[in-house]
Amino acid sequence: MRRRAASGAAGDDRQAAARAADSADCTRGRSPSPCRLIDLCAVWDAGVFLASAAGKGAPSGVPGRRLNEAETLNSVREAQFQRLEAERPRRPGCGARGPVLRMAGQPPPWAYTAILLCALSLGRAIEIPMDPSIQNELSQPPTITKQSVKDHIVDPRDNILIECEAKGNPAPSFHWTRNSKFFNIAKDPRVSMRRRSGTLVIDFRSGGRPEEYEGEYQCFARNKFGTALSNRIRLQVSKSPLWPKENLDPVVVQEGAPLTLQCNPPPGLPSPVIFWMSSSMEPITQDKRVSQGHNGDLYFSNVILQDMQTDYSCNARFHFTHTIQQKNPFTLKVLTNHPYNDSSLRNHPDMYSARGVAERTPSFMYPQGTASSQMVLRGMDLLLECIASGVPTPDIAWYKKGGDLPSDKAKFENFNKALRITNVSEEDSGEYFCLASNKMGSIRHTISVRVKAAPYWLDEPKNLILAPGEDGRLVCRANGNPKPTVQWMVNGEPLQSAPPNPNREVAGDTIIFRDTQISSRAVYQCNSSNEHGYLLANAFVSVLDVPPRMLSPRNQLIRVILYNRTRLDCPFFGSPIPTLRWFKNGQGSNLDGGNYHVYENGSLEIKMIRKEDQGIYTCVATNILGKAENQVRLEVKDPTRIYRMPEDQVAKRGSTAQLECRVKHDPSLKLTVSWLKDDEPLYISNRMKKEEDSLTIFGVAERDQGSYTCVASTELDQDLAKAYLTVLADQATPTNRLAALPKGRPDRPRDLELTDLAERSVRLTWIPGDDNNSPITDYVVQFEEDQFQPGVWHDHSRFPGSVNSAVLRLSPYVNYQFRVIAINEVGSSHPSLPSERYRTSGAPPESNPSDVKGEGTRKNNMEITWTPMNATSAFGPNLRYIVKWRRREAREAWNNVTVWGSRYVVGQTPVYVPYEIRVQAENDFGKGPEPDTVIGYSGEDLPSAPRRFRVRQPNLETINLEWDHPEHPNGILIGYTLKYVAFNGTKVGKQIVENFSPNQTKFTVQRADPVSRYRFSLSARTQVGSGEAVTEESPAPPNEATPTAAPPTSPPTTVGAPGTVSSTDATAATAEATAVPTVPPVSPTTTAATEATATAAATAAATTTTTTTESPATTRTEIRESAPDEQSIWNVTVVPNSKWANITWKHSFGPGTDFVVEYIDSNHTKKTVPVKAQAQPVQLTDLYPGMTYTLRVYSRDNEGISSAVITFMTSAAYTNNQADIATQGWFIGLMCAIALLVLILLIVCFIKRSRGGKYPVREKKDVPLGPEDPKEEDGSFDYSDEDNKPLQGSQTSLDGTIKQQESDDSLVDYGEGGEGQFNEDGSFIGQYTVKKDKEETEGNESSEATSPVNAIYSLA
Repeated sequence: MRRRAASGAAGDDRQAAARAADSADCTRGRSPSPCRLIDLCAVWDAGVFLASAAGKGAPSGVPGRRLNEAETLNSVREAQFQRLEAERPRRPGCGARGPVLRMAGQPPPWAYTAILLCALSLGRAIEIPMDPSIQNELSQPPTITKQSVKDHIVDPRDNILIECEAKGNPAPSFHWTRNSKFFNIAKDPRVSMRRRSGTLVIDFRSGGRPEEYEGEYQCFARNKFGTALSNRIRLQVSKSPLWPKENLDPVVVQEGAPLTLQCNPPPGLPSPVIFWMSSSMEPITQDKRVSQGHNGDLYFSNVILQDMQTDYSCNARFHFTHTIQQKNPFTLKVLTNHPYNDSSLRNHPDMYSARGVAERTPSFMYPQGTASSQMVLRGMDLLLECIASGVPTPDIAWYKKGGDLPSDKAKFENFNKALRITNVSEEDSGEYFCLASNKMGSIRHTISVRVKAAPYWLDEPKNLILAPGEDGRLVCRANGNPKPTVQWMVNGEPLQSAPPNPNREVAGDTIIFRDTQISSRAVYQCNSSNEHGYLLANAFVSVLDVPPRMLSPRNQLIRVILYNRTRLDCPFFGSPIPTLRWFKNGQGSNLDGGNYHVYENGSLEIKMIRKEDQGIYTCVATNILGKAENQVRLEVKDPTRIYRMPEDQVAKRGSTAQLECRVKHDPSLKLTVSWLKDDEPLYISNRMKKEEDSLTIFGVAERDQGSYTCVASTELDQDLAKAYLTVLADQATPTNRLAALPKGRPDRPRDLELTDLAERSVRLTWIPGDDNNSPITDYVVQFEEDQFQPGVWHDHSRFPGSVNSAVLRLSPYVNYQFRVIAINEVGSSHPSLPSERYRTSGAPPESNPSDVKGEGTRKNNMEITWTPMNATSAFGPNLRYIVKWRRREAREAWNNVTVWGSRYVVGQTPVYVPYEIRVQAENDFGKGPEPDTVIGYSGEDLPSAPRRFRVRQPNLETINLEWDHPEHPNGILIGYTLKYVAFNGTKVGKQIVENFSPNQTKFTVQRADPVSRYRFSLSARTQVGSGEAVTEESPAPPNEATPTAAPPTSPPTTVGAPGTVSSTDATAATAEATAVPTVPPVSPTTTAATEATATAAATAAATTTTTTTESPATTRTEIRESAPDEQSIWNVTVVPNSKWANITWKHSFGPGTDFVVEYIDSNHTKKTVPVKAQAQPVQLTDLYPGMTYTLRVYSRDNEGISSAVITFMTSAAYTNNQADIATQGWFIGLMCAIALLVLILLIVCFIKRSRGGKYPVREKKDVPLGPEDPKEEDGSFDYSDEDNKPLQGSQTSLDGTIKQQESDDSLVDYGEGGEGQFNEDGSFIGQYTVKKDKEETEGNESSEATSPVNAIYSLA
């Protein structure tokens, strides 16, 4: 069973007719001054004038085109620029079509050549509509419509007819000249002129000689607006002279010699056709040995004995008289060394040697010599001929020097002896040579070909129709060889002798008209001539001023089928050209866009008809003289569909078969159902019954077998459904025997058909193949498109095996071709033969390319790539991509570029900065949706060195290394490389290399021995490579000699990681007994206050605590101060991240107080954020990674009331997932327990000391303990009350251990804090300060409060 649906007949017929009618294209007008140019290019179709305007964009189905003023201005300027750059022949214009008005604007006056741009160039002679009302109003100068050829040869037996017809309004009158003199027709009774025509008739029925009227004639057609001229017609009478009487002697020739029989026909007009026959009227057999030349002679390359068996007569056939004249025949006598005519020798492989004929090299019979020349006119046929003699008969081959023969125009004739090149052009000039060769040798003849040209048009002048006051031009441009000369005439007279016209200017091959008026009407002639011929063209200048008028019947009714495409035409006419607009139901805005498309000629296309499109459509044409309107009523009808289709049947002979065909149609349309058998109308016999929805066949016979087609049709559309009836004989194979047959893969489906063609869907119908005893379970529909992947088939959809018709969803602008594969349990069938192609209409893309990435391939670029879209997502021609990018942080304007490929490289980018990227699809129908923004990065570079590389030696067995991430990663960190080597004096060990993950910032080295030192080199790595390395060395090992006392100074302290002891030996220093409150050391990322602020805080006895919590992600900076009594701001806390920071503070202001957060970056850029008192925390969101900021908070009403200035640094633009041990609960609990134990120990020590007991203290004041002192192990000292002075050479910790004195660090390297103080018990109180060149204090190691021991002692 097969189904096929036909589209609406009415709509298709109108569209087909429109496509056939629309074959013309008018060229554009041009003007160098503010003017409007009107051209007329109309279509006369079935008595209705269809105005059209040549322009861009109108489809083939539109009968004409219209340009409004704005569009025409652009198109005219574009055409002007193109014409200035390249002069080329113009396309044919409108042909014999009616008028269309076109308006053009002013091009830029930037060169003198602009004066040549004020003109209008249209199609061939413009026709005024045949509508009588328009004919009576529009005047038209004469136009020659028909004339005889320039070389007019007539038969002397007939009357002479010289044609000349013209049109115009009013109708023109005619007169003739003969040999450039007035030809008085009234004086010659044989000469007359046809009525309403200028055609001359010379009658010889009453006698006279036609030769007396030979000469050159020219026709003049004239009305009150001008005079048009015909070509100069050269009249000649045909001649067919008789052959002169002559007696021809027999021609004696030696066998094997060459021979030429000359024809020399009498000269005739035109030249006769020559052919050779025997006297008995039998044609002469020709081959490569015997052939007729182009001049009529008969050439024998070599004569053989058999040539004597006939005679040879030259015949001339004359065209006009239809007579053949025969020349007296030639008789041959062949002299031979072998007198017997043995026919068996004719096929001998060496016939000439067998007959005693000497073999010889080729020589040319025509043309003679080795070189010749030939001239041919452009557009004519070039015939080159080479005829050679020789034994054996030579072969001829043709060549062109310096190139190949033009294969599309060259052909060989006369057994390769002639080369013909058709439609010769200048490219065909050059040297050709023919090569004649046989086994004895070869010879060559060179022919030099020169191509000349009679004049031919490059820009033929066209009729120019303007509105009053407009500008225009006539252009007459021709080419030829030699270059033709141009002569202008007006109304048949030379332009030089015509009355002067101030509105007219001649510039070579162009006449420019400015501010044309009614008096400017005339007919101009352009004559272009050289020695090979001439061209004569007429072009009139007419002026029209016509208000708009409609040219189609009013209130037309158009009925169209639902979901079809239709077009509403509204032909109009006016001067200047009117602007056309469409409205629906008399209201609303102009219809254009979406489901509607208005073509430039005013036709309204509805792309897919829906029910709501039914209504009355009004077209309104407007120009400066008025407006006109017309209405079209559109009715939408339901399609005709066969919903119950006939099915393939198998019937036994003598049984009854019924084919169903149930139809659904629009009730307002008349339905007709008919049947076809084998695609021929079915004759309904008495054994058949045709009902409304079925066809019944009684007593099925074998002749009933075949295909039956049900045709359901209305006046607008039709639907077809086909089924096949198979008739079985009585002895049909039983079914149970069929079940025993082997199973196989199904046969391929066949007869694929596409119906219900819609914008985004189509119905595919197929006939299943034989299932080969295994039921078909599935059908797979595949498609192929010919634009992106021609020849590649893709799966489209899958359907059950019971389906043989399915609606397929389609994508826009894909040229689909489908095939179907059947599947059963055995396997898949071969694919069906492809269906016919169906191209869907285009649309803007509905998606954008996927997998958009931005990655750097070099440090100064970023390559943007994406996965290109396929054919089913392109949705239109010229698929391209709009690539946009901008720096993410800078928020600069978008950069964009249009790319046809799948990648684009952005150059001159900073190193590894984020970019926002967008890639949007675009085709000729528009742009796709707004694309998503993707973050990409420019190219990476080598990273900077890791920051704050610290080397600590907590004991003699291990060395702890710590570092921070590089300040400028310049990419994605992929790890760190540590290289270290042990050395002792001049001895250096083997270098060891360790690679770490990007999140690791600590490493412990196990010392091989306690004496050697280590040199460490640490560098960061990106994907580009390793960056700059930072180098540090481990501290020097302790000096085993007894050190001398150090001068009194502040004790240097290096703050290590929590829970570790500094590797730098503390040196003893004298201090005051009383503790002075000091400001704690500042963290590397936080500055609590300046020195002045710190001094003020100490004087005021205010306690300030700075807490720094470091982690890879955030750093918390907090200033804790005691709350003052008066209004103030304190406890400012900063929790920064890479791009933001949360700010909180405390204050003593009342509710509703406004504050200002002021922060300054390292580039000295100040920013402020006003906040309410209740709006805490405040988040600063415009920060840059890795940048240092200073911040303060002050009252908005009183800027003098401000918090302390703090400094913080945002983290780098990467994330470190390593947990901070200082924030772990277990660590905090452990530290609290240790602090409590230390406090208890201090209390116990104080109690013992106050009771005067012995506290075990070693009584060594000046000399520190040596590392091998046996009492170091138990940590006891001999200590007495009277010994209450600070130790000079040692510093005792609470656990009794003694820090090493010797260190690589100098005391000068330590901070500028106040001098360290020793209490009476020898404990050190005061400020631990770090080295200036090390910028970190880890943990909370500052000690501002008075020593707990002193506090307890004071209480005692």
